[in-house]
Amino acid sequence: MSLLDFSPAGRGMSVLAASLLAAAMVGLLMLLLAVGGFDVSQSMSAFGRGAAGSPNVFASYTLVRSTPLILTGLAVALAFRGGVLNIGADGQLLAGAAAACAVALALGGSWGALAIPVALLASAAAGLVTAALPAWLRLRFGVLEVISTIMMNFLSLYAIGYLVRGPLQEPTRIYPQSSTIDVAVRLPFLAPGTRLHIGFGIALLAAVGLWWFMRSTAGGFRVRVTGANPNAAAIAGGVNTGRGTTWVFLASGALAGCAGGVELTGVTYALYENLSPGYGFTAIAVALLAGLNPLGVIFSGIFLGALAAGASAMQREAGVPSVLVSVIEALIILGIIAGRAVAARRARVRVAAAR
Repeated sequence: MSLLDFSPAGRGMSVLAASLLAAAMVGLLMLLLAVGGFDVSQSMSAFGRGAAGSPNVFASYTLVRSTPLILTGLAVALAFRGGVLNIGADGQLLAGAAAACAVALALGGSWGALAIPVALLASAAAGLVTAALPAWLRLRFGVLEVISTIMMNFLSLYAIGYLVRGPLQEPTRIYPQSSTIDVAVRLPFLAPGTRLHIGFGIALLAAVGLWWFMRSTAGGFRVRVTGANPNAAAIAGGVNTGRGTTWVFLASGALAGCAGGVELTGVTYALYENLSPGYGFTAIAVALLAGLNPLGVIFSGIFLGALAAGASAMQREAGVPSVLVSVIEALIILGIIAGRAVAARRARVRVAAAR
């Protein structure tokens, strides 16, 4: 049993770890606030209002912030279930945002609403291409994808910096960002009076579709057995693990790239360097907290989206550094990994005792 095992025993430890962390999280946050000299009552009140102060706030901030987390969380969950440690979701998201921006600016309003799916397809293709190089390096030379995908994150980040100061910079050449995309290429809103766009619906459909694929298709079964034990899948099951993991890698990149396209056409409407506050890295916490279950990614994405929205409100209203939430996210990941380690050790003890 590996640390990424999601057998019933592993899932049980995941639920236990997540429950304990959720209970300890509020106490830790209050402790950090008190130690930092902040007004705990004011800070927690601001946090609650920022995350779910009203239906409008919940939709416009928490759910909007959750959308890229769900899509990138699905990308990471798919990769991890297939035995691919894709740490490059953030770079793939940025590549997708750049491609969507370039297509949206090129088409303008000439294609009307048809420009939206074209821009999103371009973003998915850009994410796929960004994942293709690490996938090829892994398949051809056995290069660890952890290293290559991290390097691709930097490559995408610097490429964005070049684009917004070069080919895609706005006409006045004053600001390091692109021009604003045409209204026709912006995602429509789901609910009147809120900022919630149809990208959230796209994320939900992607989660349900991936869940169905992993649970009910032969391809999904091959992904799961390859991720669980590639040697057994190849020898006993006759699965072409090299080809399978490559396709998983590419599909993961496409999902992360689509997240960038959705963020650009639904929220920012322009390309700039800090478009992603680390969505691709938070996605690892989203995927692990969900137990790599695509449906669970919806809830863990909303949970971490609420943390981010509440942290922003705390910073605005109470002057509390939003990085406190990063501490909570790190503890979530460490707690789940610790749960996996405990479960793996207990499994080994049971197997040894049964012999």
